Amino acid sequence: MNKFKLSSIVGVGASLVISGSVLATENGAPSTAPGIYGFSAGYMPPVTDVGAFSMRGSIYKANKNLNGNGDESLSDFSQTVKALSLTYIKMTDTQFQGANYGYGIVIPILDLDIDGKVPNSSTKVTGSDSGIADIQIVPYILQWHPSESLATNTQLQIQIPTGHYSKDDTITTGLNHWTFSPAFNFTYMTDSEIEISSSFQLDINTENKDTDYTSGIEYRHEFAIGQHFTDWTVGLGGFYYKQLTDDKAPASSNIVNGNKGEVVAIGPELSFFRPGLPFVSFHAYKEFKAKNRTQGYTAALLVSQSF
Repeated sequence: MNKFKLSSIVGVGASLVISGSVLATENGAPSTAPGIYGFSAGYMPPVTDVGAFSMRGSIYKANKNLNGNGDESLSDFSQTVKALSLTYIKMTDTQFQGANYGYGIVIPILDLDIDGKVPNSSTKVTGSDSGIADIQIVPYILQWHPSESLATNTQLQIQIPTGHYSKDDTITTGLNHWTFSPAFNFTYMTDSEIEISSSFQLDINTENKDTDYTSGIEYRHEFAIGQHFTDWTVGLGGFYYKQLTDDKAPASSNIVNGNKGEVVAIGPELSFFRPGLPFVSFHAYKEFKAKNRTQGYTAALLVSQSF
């Protein structure tokens, strides 16, 4: 049996909001966290009696806050995001169009800090927040296995505004709007055990009623390519993020050229899986060519097990 059919790949992320900066989407926060789907993106957990549980810890550090030209919009800038996401996925024997149906929920917990100042002034931008962020529900997952070397799945994530939010705070764990995220993922294995995995996702945002601000539609492509060595997979992973449509907001929001953001990230990635043991994966990405958002480094560790 293909070992991926036993694996417990689970991972959906959390987001943050930074108030008062002219950046992509409202205040520069991607609606859902990138860097979630690396190796085995095309595989959901197997059908089991209880389901699969996972824990994903990550840290993001940025020292640049860039505008649409790639120039720094805040000086002496630093931002740290620590995240812990608890995920439950239940795949079932129920079939639809030849796929197994599943569902899930993600509960993210964030610890946020930001510090900087407006260039050529004494105005400082500082803040912190921590707690449960915007919870995601996954009402449907459809998993296909077209062949021994290919697995695909599609799913819909709905992010609910459950996190703390105040339009007067510099940084908060909640975004104060809903996000609907359809996604398609695949994993392909060559005869020489080289794995190619990718994830394609759109984030469609509703209006923040407190600010009358609607963030544009966001696109994310995540990828990983690596070589299998028995229980280990080693290679490179990353993501490309681009906002496709303009933000919409009152004139006082100072939107410049639609506030559309963009960034690319890449770095080493590895995973471990042996039947009967938890699936473990790790990656460390560096971001490049950011526009209308922060630029930094991120590292994440995922542990997942089916029961």
